[in-house]
Amino acid sequence: MTNVLIYDVRGPQYRALLAQRFPSVSFHIGHHMKDVEGVIADIDVIFGLGHHIPAELIAKAKNLKWVQALTTGTETLTAPGVLPPHVLLTSTRGIHGPQMSELAYLNMIALARDFKRNLRNQAEAKWDQYGQPILQGKTIVIVGLGLLAEHLAERCKMFGMTVVGISNGRAGAPHFDEVHPRSDLKPQAARADFLMLLVPYSPDTHHLIDRSVIAAMKPSAFLINLARGGVLDEAALIEHLQAGKIAGAGIDVFSAMPLPPDNPLWRMPNVIITPNIGGRSDIFIEQTMTVLEPNIAAFIGGRMNDMRNVIPH
Repeated sequence: MTNVLIYDVRGPQYRALLAQRFPSVSFHIGHHMKDVEGVIADIDVIFGLGHHIPAELIAKAKNLKWVQALTTGTETLTAPGVLPPHVLLTSTRGIHGPQMSELAYLNMIALARDFKRNLRNQAEAKWDQYGQPILQGKTIVIVGLGLLAEHLAERCKMFGMTVVGISNGRAGAPHFDEVHPRSDLKPQAARADFLMLLVPYSPDTHHLIDRSVIAAMKPSAFLINLARGGVLDEAALIEHLQAGKIAGAGIDVFSAMPLPPDNPLWRMPNVIITPNIGGRSDIFIEQTMTVLEPNIAAFIGGRMNDMRNVIPH
């Protein structure tokens, strides 16, 4: 029998669905090390959010054959020494497009229209009509050309935006008007009304958006980070915001999370902070099941070549 550990707070919901579909698999649940001490040595498979699966847990899973990340990002699992070479790693890449695109739009519209001002006026019962910029005709520069970027780009075209991509891996992509290499990042950032970060984090992308890139942006432009905290030089962003050199920012991921209460970003009127919710949705379990079910079926059937979203490590 295959032993699967669902290392997630939603473990009971996952188990209820998966146990019906795969009666030959034994599903165990827990989301703290202490919950799984008694079973971890016999576990063949671990499901969990990539950044929530501790290296200590993997080290104790002596029978481990496969890790299924419930996230697109797997950088904490592919770090040197975390996963043994023989352990298969898969992600849920491709399922997060709707929620990520909607959060991108929440940020773009709220920042462009200074919606915080409207909320302050509402709290004060103040009738204040002010300019309402629209997205039509604006240019969005998306750093990273994965499936999330394609999903967002398609929606941006529906709003009449010019969509520019930055990638070293692809020369073109559906719904993009232009695609440029990373060497062109600064001149393309200078065109952006919105600089949108969707690039995976790696040593190559650490502080990809540095002081020089932010300095190239227009004073009227907004920066939105839905990627990873390490992609952005947060200190440089704060300095430029404090100096009024860019119009504002929407940030969902940070170099330290939770974001410390003394971080000045909390108190900036032109910044929208969300607590790392970009990948979340009210149908998240249903979304992940579109990858989990075929992957489990392939794994227990010995069809490793049919596994979806395999990540080399």
